[in-house]
Amino acid sequence: MDSMTLLALAMASFVATHLLMSHPLRAPLVRALGERGLLGLYVVIAFITFGATVYLAWSAPTQAPQWVASTGVWHAASLVMLIAAVLLVGSLIGNPAMVDPGASPKFPDQARGVYAVTRHPMMWSFILWAIVHASLWGTGRNLIIAAGIGGLALVGALGQDAKKAQIIGQPWRDWQARTSFVPFAALLSGRARWGAAMPGTIPLIGGLALWFAATWLHPVLGGPVAGPWLWMR
Repeated sequence: MDSMTLLALAMASFVATHLLMSHPLRAPLVRALGERGLLGLYVVIAFITFGATVYLAWSAPTQAPQWVASTGVWHAASLVMLIAAVLLVGSLIGNPAMVDPGASPKFPDQARGVYAVTRHPMMWSFILWAIVHASLWGTGRNLIIAAGIGGLALVGALGQDAKKAQIIGQPWRDWQARTSFVPFAALLSGRARWGAAMPGTIPLIGGLALWFAATWLHPVLGGPVAGPWLWMR
């Protein structure tokens, strides 16, 4: 079995176990193991499957890319990755969808910050990462990892919408009506206000710091120069 097949199997195992344990198997596993037991099992399985994915990707033979995007696309992609970094950091602060199970859900009348951009800012940060990396550098290793991460984030976000609509009911559906799944769709349609979409100081500074750090690591880890370092050469 060649290295790309092994990598694809490892990535598929990580994605499949995550989705199964987050959705159809979650309830029976909670009944059998409890919430903490499920969390522990998930961490162990995720560590094994994702660890195998990282190891196989790192140890795979170097491949010549089937395509490399033009310089202009690299510059545009760097800005998209900055947006993704701000979405990721902003998703960690004040998520209105993180409802206390013992309390009645209370969603704001108006989406603010990164939640005015999309109600799934964390998932979309991973989807944007996957789209950017797949479009810029066409190697088997890169495409397998991008497809796995991006696909998991997309299916996970759709699953969250379905699950919360079922569990929370009308308050969640009202929140869906004020927000958008696709980034910027609610803003462009007028369901969210552009003035409310300002990310705030922490997401902006944190996103910039993450963007600078991640793109600085690109050549350090053997990848191409990316992000703001393209403009400093």
